[in-house]
Amino acid sequence: KKRLPTWCRLDRMDDVVIRVDGLSKQYRIGVKPDGYKTLRETLTDGFVAPFRRTMELLRGQASGAAEMDEKIWALKDVSFEIKRGEVVGIIGPNGAGKTTLLKIISRITEPTEGFAEIHGRVGSLLEVGTGFHPELTGRENIFLNGAILGMKKVEIQRKFKEIVDFTEIEKFIDTPVKHYSSGMYVRLAFAVAAHLEPEILLVDEVLAVGDASFQKKCLGKMGDVSREGRTVLFVSHNMSAVRSLCSRCLFLKEGALYLDGNTDDVVTSYLTEILPSRSYATDTSRANRLLNVGTKLRILQVEIHPQGETLRFREPIQITLRAKALESVDDVVFGVGVNTIQGVRLLTVESESAFKVTLAKGEDVSVKVVVPSLSLPPGTYLLAVGARSGGNLSLDSVPEAMVFEVMPKVDELLMAQRPNLGLRPDSDWAIVESARVMNK
Repeated sequence: KKRLPTWCRLDRMDDVVIRVDGLSKQYRIGVKPDGYKTLRETLTDGFVAPFRRTMELLRGQASGAAEMDEKIWALKDVSFEIKRGEVVGIIGPNGAGKTTLLKIISRITEPTEGFAEIHGRVGSLLEVGTGFHPELTGRENIFLNGAILGMKKVEIQRKFKEIVDFTEIEKFIDTPVKHYSSGMYVRLAFAVAAHLEPEILLVDEVLAVGDASFQKKCLGKMGDVSREGRTVLFVSHNMSAVRSLCSRCLFLKEGALYLDGNTDDVVTSYLTEILPSRSYATDTSRANRLLNVGTKLRILQVEIHPQGETLRFREPIQITLRAKALESVDDVVFGVGVNTIQGVRLLTVESESAFKVTLAKGEDVSVKVVVPSLSLPPGTYLLAVGARSGGNLSLDSVPEAMVFEVMPKVDELLMAQRPNLGLRPDSDWAIVESARVMNK
């Protein structure tokens, strides 16, 4: 039975605002798209096509062309329902079909099979900045982009000051956006989209927009939207953000829905499934990265060198990073961080106090850092690595490069099992003023 298009469906459910049933999307790769043709060219091609086919068969070219016409399934038989007011995270490795799913739900892309029902006004933050005209000022683009996103002029005027305050670029608001920096551009674009107030909000990697402070504002705005009872679908590689915003999570893998459930359980399964658990060396060349990084320098490999066969509490470790410059870069600072599985940062070390590196295009470099005493309680952790240049310009960032486990020392098993052990770093104590010292 053929289903009506999404916008024609009348069997609306009270609680379900998004219903996806058997959704699949197929793409053809290796085929060069045809340009626009005139009527004469179309008629001529139709006349000569049989003769061209015969010549290709005689030359043995047809089989090669057919091999290039490869079809892939970006999504395959995905089904789920989302109720009103739910905040749902969508996670998975690069190429899992996350963006394709949001594009189909937002009606940008048509599915090959299946259908998606949407009940409510939809706002999409998939490609920030769509609809901006470089010759128009920021003020004019706010009204233009707002109209494209479905906002009325009165609504835009009412929200204009709030939008501009959010961007923090008020003095440039009457400057043509072609003179904006990339950071100013995406600030303005996100601010317009974030203040649309849709019933359903689709967000794809919006936390990768702008600098760290603006990312924090974006996360705060997302929290406001969720607290207002609106439905949110949130795609991100930032597991900490997903855990803080979402109560439910969908794990996509190779175009299929691999897992659907509680956020903590799904994220833990994702980290265990995707990342090289309990391995002390990993290739990060294809790891999940934040947007707009890894274009000038790429961290290719990370290795942990424990003192023995395993990482143990309060024993020294060495971490080695190998990176390659895709362009010439100056004053490169490398950093290593350790997070809990829940995304809480516990430890950070940077090379800035020891050295900064200058690399020519195509040059490789390996750097190492030694931590004399691993003050991490026994447990499972995520290793994050990154590189920056100058002030806070991020060159590369791999927030979940490796999963590793810290084991307790044999003579500290009882201590390691105490609750709320926390970190116990080395420290120097001194008496500043006269006081009575209690001997214990």
